[in-house]
Amino acid sequence: MLAPGFAQKKGKSAAPIGVFDSGTGGLTVLEAMLSLDAFNNKSGQPGSDGKPDFEAEFFQYLADQANMPYGNYAGENKTKLLQEHVIKNMDFLLKAEFDKPQAIAKKDGVKMLVLACNTATAYALNEVKDFSKSQQDNIPVVGVINAGVKAALAYQSAHQKGTIGVFATAGTVASDGYPKTILAMAKQMNMPAPSIVSQGGYGLADAIDRDYSFFAENITSLRNDYKGPSLKNNQYTIDTTLMNIYNFKRDGNKLLCEFDDKGNCLDIQLNDPENYVRYHLVSLLEKMKQQRYAVPMNTLILGCTHYPFMRDTIRHVLNELYHLQSNGNYLYRSVLADKVELIDPSVETAKEAYIELRKWQLENKAQRRKNIFFITIPNKNLSEIKLQEDGWFTYAYKYGRTEGQQKKYVRYVPFDQQNISTATYERIKLALPNVYKQILLSNK
Repeated sequence: MLAPGFAQKKGKSAAPIGVFDSGTGGLTVLEAMLSLDAFNNKSGQPGSDGKPDFEAEFFQYLADQANMPYGNYAGENKTKLLQEHVIKNMDFLLKAEFDKPQAIAKKDGVKMLVLACNTATAYALNEVKDFSKSQQDNIPVVGVINAGVKAALAYQSAHQKGTIGVFATAGTVASDGYPKTILAMAKQMNMPAPSIVSQGGYGLADAIDRDYSFFAENITSLRNDYKGPSLKNNQYTIDTTLMNIYNFKRDGNKLLCEFDDKGNCLDIQLNDPENYVRYHLVSLLEKMKQQRYAVPMNTLILGCTHYPFMRDTIRHVLNELYHLQSNGNYLYRSVLADKVELIDPSVETAKEAYIELRKWQLENKAQRRKNIFFITIPNKNLSEIKLQEDGWFTYAYKYGRTEGQQKKYVRYVPFDQQNISTATYERIKLALPNVYKQILLSNK
């Protein structure tokens, strides 16, 4: 049976697949799509055939770097503004043009939208689907939350039951999207309602993408425009009684302290992604202890597409905490299993995208063209904008805007050395080799 609107799709099969995230985290989903071999390319049936499932396809990736981190919009009561950003970005991917320094350049409109962003999926998936239906060509839309839940429940059904942890942005956690989906899907599978714990990783995605409000490359002392966990942050407070447990990395400028004349630390600021991981994982386990969780956590959904970049660090810190003792007693073994399965929704999202591609009969039969990588940057032609010293929107301006203003806040331009840092390129090179290769090819 053909998918709805198939008659409109015949001319779209030679178009690219659009992959979207608030930053570079969604590249983990694109990496999964580039390397996926879970289906037979001829029949479309499950089963590897030794060929990448998307080998005939090409992609447009969009990072809404100017408006990220998306995870903070809910806390600032700006979810409507967030939804507006997402819809504007979907409109860009569907259209056939983008910005160049002195002109508008042509590109292809996409034939499928993959929301490779958990927060965008949580707050705007239905809005994006409605937006797609309102366009001349209604195209398939795939999100990441269902994919992550499916993988977590598959692990739970095959192993001793444990608590499922959801480690996501503060915005995704606030949406309650993962717990609701876990409970609904478990019910459909006739599974008992799982034990669930959530931790909003405030500042982690931001630090990974080097957002100035949470990470500063060359800083050596505390600053007033820092927004992450600290001794003075009332919501994300660093607990001085847990300093030995956090075990923060202190080399270089990874941990910043302000001392009084007696050598006492008056405030602490984090300035390294690993230290954000340490703060949030300890906070998660402390919460489980305080709330007396009955079964240890044995599954952790990496509910932000940035977090797989820190997979090895997360695994290392969990192992460190599992073995941590005080006065001969293990501190966290009552709430932490010896092996925690880290769920990266990327692969399941890639599988779902392939299934939708075949369902809508959108496989590319024409020549495969070059992948293109776009990023949003502040529109400096808009006189009202406020910029940090690194050239991106200030926190106050970013979250102080209101929806419905009909203003062009950003420009859409290709990746280059000015809008993507060298450190970010190195991280992509190490963690996502297929994507890195395609970025290099896109710039030729």
